[in-house]
Amino acid sequence: MPLEEISPSLGAAVIAAEDQNFTDHFGFDWQAIEKAVKHNEHSRRKRGASTVSQQAVKNLFLWNSRSWTRKGLEAWFTLLIEVGWPKKRILEVYLNIVEFGDGIYGAEAAARTTFGKSAKRLTPSEAALLAAVLPNPRKFHANAPSDYLRGRQAWILNQMRQLGGEQVVRDLES
Repeated sequence: MPLEEISPSLGAAVIAAEDQNFTDHFGFDWQAIEKAVKHNEHSRRKRGASTVSQQAVKNLFLWNSRSWTRKGLEAWFTLLIEVGWPKKRILEVYLNIVEFGDGIYGAEAAARTTFGKSAKRLTPSEAALLAAVLPNPRKFHANAPSDYLRGRQAWILNQMRQLGGEQVVRDLES
């Protein structure tokens, strides 16, 4: 679906939840990578630092694994899409292919399955709930949110407001 057919709230929610520096980086958030490396040095629970661009590449071109080969290819393809596509297109592709639940791919499928409406009609609260599942869409379920997921939804809504709400997505279109 074209980005214009997806609620700008969903784009804003994904940026708030997954990659707050999306509009400013060139595919890699070096500060987030540095923080993740430091965290992972002393924690058994690993933290990632993939940007929306990197996730779009992985979902579109690559496979799920934690190998250096895949990471190398991901870096190469990330540079290619950052050179070849505007941020609007990267977000549009990501929102159309990201997994929001077991077998639920893309914004339209997620909106229809979870809320019985088109992706264009998602409210900020609904968009934040969908974005809240993204760290692990097979563990978290937007149609039966846990207390943890509701807390994450509230955090995302707050972050959306701090980032300027839907305007962050509208600015990609100009």
